[in-house]
Amino acid sequence: MRGAVVVVTGASSGIGRATALACAGRGARVVLAARSGAVLDEVAGECRRRGGEGFAVPTDVADERAVRELADRSVARFGRVDVWVNAAGVGILGRFDQVPSAELRRLLGVNVLGAVHGARAVLPVMRRQGGGVVIDVASLLGGVVVAPYLGGYAMSKAALVVFDDVLRQELALAGERHIEICTLLPAAVDTPFFRRAGNRSGRAVGSLPPVATPERVARAVVRTAVRPRPRVLVGPYARLLVAAHALARRPVDRVAARRTDRTYLGPVTDVPPTGGILYEASGAGAAVHGGRHGGPRTAARRTAAAGLVLGAVLAASRRRARPSEPRNPG
Repeated sequence: MRGAVVVVTGASSGIGRATALACAGRGARVVLAARSGAVLDEVAGECRRRGGEGFAVPTDVADERAVRELADRSVARFGRVDVWVNAAGVGILGRFDQVPSAELRRLLGVNVLGAVHGARAVLPVMRRQGGGVVIDVASLLGGVVVAPYLGGYAMSKAALVVFDDVLRQELALAGERHIEICTLLPAAVDTPFFRRAGNRSGRAVGSLPPVATPERVARAVVRTAVRPRPRVLVGPYARLLVAAHALARRPVDRVAARRTDRTYLGPVTDVPPTGGILYEASGAGAAVHGGRHGGPRTAARRTAAAGLVLGAVLAASRRRARPSEPRNPG
């Protein structure tokens, strides 16, 4: 990573910020993109203190022209782009019929089209220089499991997974052997995402218990940049959850639905609707962590996940061993 040029979107907060700092700690030259210009300047200073270089380019990834300018300014400053990380993302909480169409379009514009704009902008650069790595931060929510009240977010992450699969095929057919497209699939991460998401549910918002820190995801990004793989499950909990879902999809989906309904949302309290950071930059609320102490909770989550997998295996075994009902001779 030393000397590599890495563009990170969503670099003002959460996974994007942790990724920028991790890359800078390896000596990378990091281009920081987000809507919060003042916060990006702070992150650039942190990058320099960690031994790398930080170059702030305020960007709304939903604006294709702005993303092209981001790529152009990166090349003008450093001469190339070795790694492009699409980490920008927003969320809206609410049933599908509670979320206004305009807000859903905005979410898809950031989470899906933002990554598409990034690929359109950087792939010509990587072709000219002979290679590069594009890393999209998706999610197990949409990539593997589903949960209620987060339909737009899950939809966007599922679309991102499929987009990457198709893009890999198209690059292979075009003979582009030196451009890697990688998809990261973390589970719940301790970032400000949950408290900054839009809320149309009418209920108070908590957060899903985190099972990973942003730093863990950032380390996965760095490893993937150095040794690219098409799809990366981040952390042991993610791998356990995928195994449980493969063994017993319905029970796992039921558990996910109950936990989301009872943990992520409080009782109905007529909470006024808010767009969160859909249209507004994070600003003063930008941070790496969400305050849920993901690190100390990880061991407990792994134990719970292991129990879930074991329960799924036992349930599947009982179903296979259960004798068939005798036929009615009449």
